[in-house]
Amino acid sequence: MPIKLPSTLPAFDVLTQEGVMVMSDSHAAHQDIRPLKIAILNLMPKKIETETQFARLIGANPLQIELTLIRPSEHISKTTSQAHIGAHYEAFQDVKDRKFDGLIITGAPIEHLDFEDVTYWDEMVEIIEWTQTNVHSTFGVCWGGMAMIHHFHGVQKHMLDAKAFGCFPQKNLAPASPYLRGFSDNFVIPVSRWTEMKQGEIDAVPALRTLIGSDHAGPCLIEDAEHRALYIFNHFEYDSETLKGEYDRDVAKGAPINVPMNYYPDDDPSRPPENRWRSHAHLLYSNWISEIYLTTPFDMDKIGQTTTDLRG
Repeated sequence: MPIKLPSTLPAFDVLTQEGVMVMSDSHAAHQDIRPLKIAILNLMPKKIETETQFARLIGANPLQIELTLIRPSEHISKTTSQAHIGAHYEAFQDVKDRKFDGLIITGAPIEHLDFEDVTYWDEMVEIIEWTQTNVHSTFGVCWGGMAMIHHFHGVQKHMLDAKAFGCFPQKNLAPASPYLRGFSDNFVIPVSRWTEMKQGEIDAVPALRTLIGSDHAGPCLIEDAEHRALYIFNHFEYDSETLKGEYDRDVAKGAPINVPMNYYPDDDPSRPPENRWRSHAHLLYSNWISEIYLTTPFDMDKIGQTTTDLRG
């Protein structure tokens, strides 16, 4: 079954043209099932690009998904039109009385700041705490994942000497995990960040389990069963040319930037980049949606009252 999107959302036409199953509100109303309610707290400046990337991944499964786009109430986007925001996004303060089967918290281009120096950090703390009562499973991505792991466990992020930028090889460290069902032993994931969380500091927290890691880029995917959460520090959701766009932007500005590692054929930026992560991206998000479907209460009022073990 498809993902339910407003027909006016740009992702609706993009995904329809790609062959992803999408459904309008009027069509979904005729189906007598309970769709999974998934929300995205979109903190990225290019909101249309980001919402399309995640909708593509969570829509590629046989379940009906009802998507809600959320923005921080205390932050006004300067890079996406207010007409788009007003038509398709809801402020967190307006949805905090509702419950969701799943929530994705995206990255944000503020990693150079200490968490407590982010202008909307107080609301982020409120949102992270809210996930424990109103969300069945939360997926924190890049800065969003680091923010969650910092709040719940006190793990710090550290500045890197140089930007981790490219497609870094990863290892499947937990082949039996339901989230890695179908994964290869080794694969690549796009990475684009100036900060890291250190494996040793994560290992020091008994509640955290590293599922994917890299000798070159450190921990990647962390499971936090106690808080019904996954944290991923890299970007499976990226399109084929997302890293190219970041590279071209910095080159045009004269900013220091290395050619993204292991991304262009023969590391030659004059050649089209190769997407070697798409299949694993779909696997991960499909596995996450499947786990939500298998474990979420049918009665949404019971979300937040279940055992900390998603399969308990």
